[in-house]
Amino acid sequence: MSLRLKLTTACIALSLPVMAHASEDGQIWTTASATVKLSDRWRFSQEVVGRFSNDRDGLYEVEMNSLIGYKLNKRVTIWAGYTHDPQYNGGDFSVMEHRGRQQVTFDNIVKIGPGQLSARLRLEERWREGIDGTAWRFRPYVKYVLPFREGGKTALVLSHESFIDLNTTSFQRVEGEERMRNLIAITTPVARNVNAEIGYLHQHGFRPDADDSNDNVASFSLSFSF
Repeated sequence: MSLRLKLTTACIALSLPVMAHASEDGQIWTTASATVKLSDRWRFSQEVVGRFSNDRDGLYEVEMNSLIGYKLNKRVTIWAGYTHDPQYNGGDFSVMEHRGRQQVTFDNIVKIGPGQLSARLRLEERWREGIDGTAWRFRPYVKYVLPFREGGKTALVLSHESFIDLNTTSFQRVEGEERMRNLIAITTPVARNVNAEIGYLHQHGFRPDADDSNDNVASFSLSFSF
């Protein structure tokens, strides 16, 4: 069995529900992001994510992330910024969430076969308007990018991210791992400095007092670099 087939099979297996009883939801996530090179070391990143759900009758979240990054070297960048995250119920506004975000990214740190492994460590502080408490969350992330041909820019993307709650509040109720995301996608350039990615993301949520959740997500994104 080829390395590409083995990795694809492994990612699909990770994407399957890990609990026998779980609620199911079909979703669509759309993302647009831009990274601007301010100098040799400084970067600015802006990302907007729109999320739509069958169970929530349409739009349920618009996540806007603004980050400033500083490259320590060609592989490691430290970032800090703010997330503006209005949430909706059936398209009607329900609650406003604000987040502080700090992260370290490690680009192409390990070569595995013909592909490259990258990683990210992210810490978030979350506040909701009109609700007491600060929720702390840790989000480790790994991504493997496997070009379809040597030197090519069209590639298979496999990624995993865990959400680990570091405390509990009235709106963050799980101690430890709250959810995981596993993605299998194809990325390709569509214009100069523009990449498109399309894929399937499985999000599994751990809920101690109810059935676990499984979100089956069609994921579409465009990324710009300047």
